Amino acid sequence: MKPYFYKILVFLFLSSFSCVAQKNVEIPVGNGWSSNSVNTVKFRKNALTTFRDFQFIAYYDNDSRVVLGKRKLNSSKWEIVKTPYSGNVKDAHNTISIAIDGDGYLHISWDHHDTKLRYAKSKSPLSLDLSEEESMTGIAEEKVTYPEFHNLPNGNLLFFYRSGASGRGNMIINSYSIKNRKWSQIQSNLVNGEEQRSAYWQAKIDQKGTIHLSWVWRESWDVSTNHDICYARSKDGGLTWEKSNGEKYNLPITVASAEIAWKIPEKSSLINQTSMTADENGNPYIANYWSENTIPQFQIVYLENGLWKKSNTGFRKTSFYLGGGGTKKIPISRPDLLIKKDGNNRYLYLLFRDAERENKVSVAYSNLGGNNSWKVTDLTTESVGEWEPNYDISLWEKQKKLHIFLQNVNQVDGEGLAKSEPTMVKVLEVNKLPK
Repeated sequence: MKPYFYKILVFLFLSSFSCVAQKNVEIPVGNGWSSNSVNTVKFRKNALTTFRDFQFIAYYDNDSRVVLGKRKLNSSKWEIVKTPYSGNVKDAHNTISIAIDGDGYLHISWDHHDTKLRYAKSKSPLSLDLSEEESMTGIAEEKVTYPEFHNLPNGNLLFFYRSGASGRGNMIINSYSIKNRKWSQIQSNLVNGEEQRSAYWQAKIDQKGTIHLSWVWRESWDVSTNHDICYARSKDGGLTWEKSNGEKYNLPITVASAEIAWKIPEKSSLINQTSMTADENGNPYIANYWSENTIPQFQIVYLENGLWKKSNTGFRKTSFYLGGGGTKKIPISRPDLLIKKDGNNRYLYLLFRDAERENKVSVAYSNLGGNNSWKVTDLTTESVGEWEPNYDISLWEKQKKLHIFLQNVNQVDGEGLAKSEPTMVKVLEVNKLPK
């Protein structure tokens, strides 16, 4: 064989191998409940998380049982444990959230919609064997909704939740010390709706440990009364809070004192509980969607040189109106947001699902250092129903690897239930993000 033929063959072989290596991979885990979206709603923190070289996952199976899984990264073999615990899967609010503290203990909270706190942790590091249910602090734990764990750089944890019902709930923050292995309440009502409204928040802890908090106000149970995107941050683990210009908040924060990052009126189809991220300089980026005409668009509100700016992705073509109560059947998912620095470029990646794109897992992306135009591509070839994105935040932060919790689920409008068989829970490993 002549040398140049040999070189061509080697080139073709390596090229084909590269294409295979860059393909997205779906790793099956086990069958999960799919008659509503409780396993895939956006406000899970977290559905999937990594500690050292182990990845953990949690979901409800078709018997309403809480299932935990663990695998070594780069392995497709899962250790699966069906726990003794179950939840009300018929209500899509009643999610499971997990986190791993700095000592390797798994913490889990599940099954809440204005109900008593349910919380447990593993009996030993890296174990899926859970302790008995226990309280955290014993304070304001009777009417819990939207539990979220967040990891601090020092290995401690924060736990956010709403105490009370929609329209009159308080925002609670608990802090977990790995030194004492105890929880303490550090905020009893950080964002105060004054018995007239509720704050629906999202949060991000950046590389320096600053807590970024954004929220929309809702004036009633009706999602159409969502308005405005507001912002606060804490540089001391959640004890004190300030605006983006450094001005200190007098706590609790109210509608009169809150910094408005972007003014949005009611009846704008503004959704709640979406996503935040932050760049290496601690600038926050807030993802949401709302309508400025009749077509809701995914939009990014972000801080640059002390000024709030907005990037409208602008690629959607179909209109809808967001209103009413309960978990909605919506043509698009709430988005998730990642940022990746590449040289002088800042790439934003918006994960979402849209009926326009046959409900596949999709990603919109833009180089904010460029012309701010947005492009869109699909990460899956098949529909995921009413899925919403939830990715492994810890793995992304440490290794810039994107692993996404994946399941094809249904959601009937207004907290309804579909009659559907269980579907496979998977992890979607995205091996190459577009630019």
